[in-house]
Amino acid sequence: MTNRPVPLMQASMRRLKTRLKPRLRPRFQGPSFNRMIPNILTMLGLCSGLTSMRFAFEGRFGAAAAAIVVAAAIDGLDGRIARLLKATSRFGAEFDSLADFLCFGVAPSFILYMWTLQSAGGFGYVPGLMFSVCMALRLARFNAALDAPHPAYTYNFFTGVPAPAGAGLVLFPLFAGMEAKSLHWEWLFTIVHAPIFCAVILVGTSLLLVSTLPVWNFKNFKMRHNLVLPTMLGIGLYAALLVADPWAALAIGGLLYVGMIPFSIRSYHQLKEAAEASEPVA
Repeated sequence: MTNRPVPLMQASMRRLKTRLKPRLRPRFQGPSFNRMIPNILTMLGLCSGLTSMRFAFEGRFGAAAAAIVVAAAIDGLDGRIARLLKATSRFGAEFDSLADFLCFGVAPSFILYMWTLQSAGGFGYVPGLMFSVCMALRLARFNAALDAPHPAYTYNFFTGVPAPAGAGLVLFPLFAGMEAKSLHWEWLFTIVHAPIFCAVILVGTSLLLVSTLPVWNFKNFKMRHNLVLPTMLGIGLYAALLVADPWAALAIGGLLYVGMIPFSIRSYHQLKEAAEASEPVA
């Protein structure tokens, strides 16, 4: 005769196994908050660009220019943070491109139009329209070239002036005008506030945006060891000037950027010649 557990004992053993078995709760599916941080920064930059247009509409042109500078600073951070957190995505790239078009392609031309170009009538609208169209073309070309192969020496260069720098160059008359008003230099304010001067700046920057000029990309820029200390000292002096007199620092920064372009072109051709000379002959 075999000994079999009674039904009551079997029920007790099943209850004991149920208590000892760990409960597996369904895990929540969705992106982590860290992966949302770059997109949140891009959204904040977009809001800053939209706010600059509101400030310009209200006649607060200094605040409008400051909002564009804030949007440019955020644009320089969101991509780096996305790569640092390994949160890069196609959605983030497209969102960033759309935000760049509004913040750096539409808002600066709108600010200059409200500041002075509207006094020129219909002719004052044309330079701003040209700038916005060229900014859209520049961003489209940049997005199309992301997946295309490039020689190694081209990774330190942009093709044409990048979008945030273009916005800074376009706002040079406003920066200089704010500095002229603070120093009571009426002659300088009259020059930079003239519609023809702003139109020339808009057209010239538009051509730089869609040009094929190689411009240094400071994200991947490498320099010699003997230039590290002078560069850090120069950046420190510029930061001190930015705190003491921000309008003068921003205007001087635009002039320095334009003056840098010939040196970047020379550096590009030197690297290109060195790369072509090192290639084996077929």
